[in-house]
Amino acid sequence: MLKSRNLSGMCLGAAASLTIGVLAAEPALADTVVHLPGAELVKTLSDGTVVTVRIAGESVNINPSLGSTPVHRNAWVSGTAQVELAGTGADAGGVVLPGYTVGCQVNIAGGGAGAGVEAASDWEGNASAGATTAGELSLGPGQAKSFYILDREKADDFGNESHKAYNVFSGRSGSVAWSDQTIGLTGCGGYAQARSFVSVEVVTESVTSWVTVWGQPFSLG
Repeated sequence: MLKSRNLSGMCLGAAASLTIGVLAAEPALADTVVHLPGAELVKTLSDGTVVTVRIAGESVNINPSLGSTPVHRNAWVSGTAQVELAGTGADAGGVVLPGYTVGCQVNIAGGGAGAGVEAASDWEGNASAGATTAGELSLGPGQAKSFYILDREKADDFGNESHKAYNVFSGRSGSVAWSDQTIGLTGCGGYAQARSFVSVEVVTESVTSWVTVWGQPFSLG
């Protein structure tokens, strides 16, 4: 009986050690926070108006896997868009449209973030050029899409609900801030990247112009 009790104690001890070893071997799926350097672009329009557009305070919180599969990614992005006007049309004001471009197994680091994916809008803020106002994307290899992060609800001229992707500013400066906006990506089995952009439209007495600054690309895993 004594030998049997000792053997039982040894088995329990071995089982406990095995359980601890298994738990220790499981990886910790922690989020990764990345602080990005931002960007700045200064452009002088044909009438002498100087437009400065910045992306500041940009960061991304990357989740290793949404749905625990390699084809799912999830991230939360934050940042601030800043616009300053100087020169001839310094009091013109304008509209600001911040957003992100997401690519699956495609290089989005070049100028314009790749053909056909640079987001644009008309003066009414209606998304065009492939851009949407949602951060939930489904992409296959070689695909890229852009989306705006603002979704301002306002009534149109007939009292119907409408959604705009821009923020209007007046005078010499304006800004837009966003916090923990979601980028959800499904369907991409390879590497995925994203990068921010801020487009600004300025209308002076003699010129209408778009200025777009791009942030640094970052990996979604």
